[in-house]
Amino acid sequence: MSCDLLLEIGTEDLPARYVQPLAEALRDGLCKGLTTRGIAHAGVRIFATPRRIATLIDAVAERQNEQTVERLGPALTAAFRDGQPTPAALGFAKSCGVQVSALGQKDGKLYFAKKTPGRATAELLPEIFEDTLKAMDALVPKRMRWGSGEGTFVRPVQWLVCLLGGEVVPLARFGLSASNVTYGHRFHAPAAIPLRAPADYPAALTAAKVWADIDSRRAEIRRQVQAQAAALGGHARICEALLDEVTALVEWPVAITGHFEPHFLELPPEVIVATVETNQRYFTVFHDVEQTVLTNAFITVCNIESRDVAQVIAGNERVVRPRLSDALFFWQQDLKQPLAAYLPGLDRVTFHKDLGSIGDKARRLRDLAASIAAALGVDKAAVAHAATLCKADLVTKMVYEFPELQGLMGGYYAAKSGEGAEVSQAIREHYLPTQQGTPIPSTRIGQILALADKLDTLAGIFAIGQKPSASKDPYALRRAALGVLRICLEAELPLDLRTLLSAALALQPASARSDAVLRELEDFIFERLRAHLVGRNVDGRDITAETFEAVRAMDVTQPLDFLRRLLAVHAFVAETAAPDLAAANKRVRNILRQAGTVAGAVDPARLALDAERVLFERMNALEAENARIGDYRTRLVNLAALRAPVDAFFDEVMVNVDDAALRANRLALLAQLDRLCRSVADLACLPGRTDAAA
Repeated sequence: MSCDLLLEIGTEDLPARYVQPLAEALRDGLCKGLTTRGIAHAGVRIFATPRRIATLIDAVAERQNEQTVERLGPALTAAFRDGQPTPAALGFAKSCGVQVSALGQKDGKLYFAKKTPGRATAELLPEIFEDTLKAMDALVPKRMRWGSGEGTFVRPVQWLVCLLGGEVVPLARFGLSASNVTYGHRFHAPAAIPLRAPADYPAALTAAKVWADIDSRRAEIRRQVQAQAAALGGHARICEALLDEVTALVEWPVAITGHFEPHFLELPPEVIVATVETNQRYFTVFHDVEQTVLTNAFITVCNIESRDVAQVIAGNERVVRPRLSDALFFWQQDLKQPLAAYLPGLDRVTFHKDLGSIGDKARRLRDLAASIAAALGVDKAAVAHAATLCKADLVTKMVYEFPELQGLMGGYYAAKSGEGAEVSQAIREHYLPTQQGTPIPSTRIGQILALADKLDTLAGIFAIGQKPSASKDPYALRRAALGVLRICLEAELPLDLRTLLSAALALQPASARSDAVLRELEDFIFERLRAHLVGRNVDGRDITAETFEAVRAMDVTQPLDFLRRLLAVHAFVAETAAPDLAAANKRVRNILRQAGTVAGAVDPARLALDAERVLFERMNALEAENARIGDYRTRLVNLAALRAPVDAFFDEVMVNVDDAALRANRLALLAQLDRLCRSVADLACLPGRTDAAA
């Protein structure tokens, strides 16, 4: 027999960020508890609103399956002496409640097995619930106590519902006993709602103005917001994070539209979006799909069907107006002087006590950006000018109020100060990419500024000995390192990482600018490159760690060149000759290692056997051809042609012969083969066939 199970925890309003995670933890804990106790069940649904989290599990077995209790006792050698049971055997039998003769043997030990009927699910649910609550507590670093009880939760618990079929399961927690009574919307339907069965739960709440299913509630909010925007002839900006937060804030969503005064549109749209979305959790509306031209409308999602919607709209507008008025004041005050006028203020803001002020950082950034520009053949003067101005907005009133707009406001202020579009855009973008998935700067100057900014931070923090630990990265250096790599790779910048880091370290005020720090920095960034590339699917296969190590062994320090070599090796390992060549190269490397230093070139006159002459001729021809080819993939494909002559060489030629001159010449031949196998990557790092290496 089976029946449905419903467990609901009713609370005071939960923090939005915990609503869905707690509901999922409740589901996972209950399902795990049932499964580990051998209680069969079917589908599961979660429900979550600001005032409740609940799980509904279908077809839960009313009892456990029959349980088998198994115990291993003492070893047989210790259990019997001269055919008689020892005290160890007698004690084990007594603990199992049987005679020694009733015990079996397993794995050289005494063994006891007993089948017991399964317990009723209702009896097991209290302990399952307690285990689940412990797992849920781990999600929330700070929990509340209320009343005189000792129980803790995110917010005070107001009611508990636990129904197994039509019966109430006697759970007791938080000073409450579970019942079959839930509650609807706080204002629309505050009365108690008795439930006859778990399956009645969704419909009963819907009738009580509670949209309990979080996924469909999110979809409904999206639909309502888009419909409100379409009615205005516009397009709503729906940020997924904001949509999730609003979904967790309401039980019965009702979207309404408000407006702010048109003169606020003088503000950059990002400022209005930050004010309306971040501070008020409202959705902004744009005229166009591309979201470039903002309207003076906003959409808010209420938690109630008001009888006087106009009053609700007026209240929302009244809250937005002073915030936008403040933002407009900051904007107008900041524009009273050009962006360059803010530069002296940077010297009064500390970047780091050991690395100087923001002004010091800006000057380092300027010098580093100019050297990068020179390496790329970009106008140094334009880059240095943009670098000088790029941090100036940090001391404006607007960025002080909205720190998330740094860079963006600098771009606007630069344009208003008469700077060219290229400089303004570079300032606007120089913090990019801010996180995984965000784009890199779109302009070359912006890319150079972003590189210089991130490299300066990396070099400075490493120079003062505060590199990230396994669990802590307070300066977001991993993100900065990945940003450097993404810019080099995605913008296809042929820059040498070692040269960049050396230049960045040389500009630091800290004394720790040794080669050891440079190596640490380089290793740190290449570890980020490994995480970025290994596992990426290319041509239907994942890039492997061995492929990455094959290129890393070549000490390639230009990220773009590294990627090109990596992709070439990734394609090469699919060739049938690849594992044989890899195994042969490992064999060659072992021979050369045992031989010690191998000096001199191959003397063709000393090639005594056909197999070594053929290999020498093929290698020379291949080296000449590869010298004309810049494509790494083609070079490696050509290298596959050596498979047959290499196999023939090892089949027919003895390297370590008694003749010292002949042995030295054959070792030189193998050294030439080893160099050829490392012309793109170290093939010895690749997996090879064991039979080929034998």
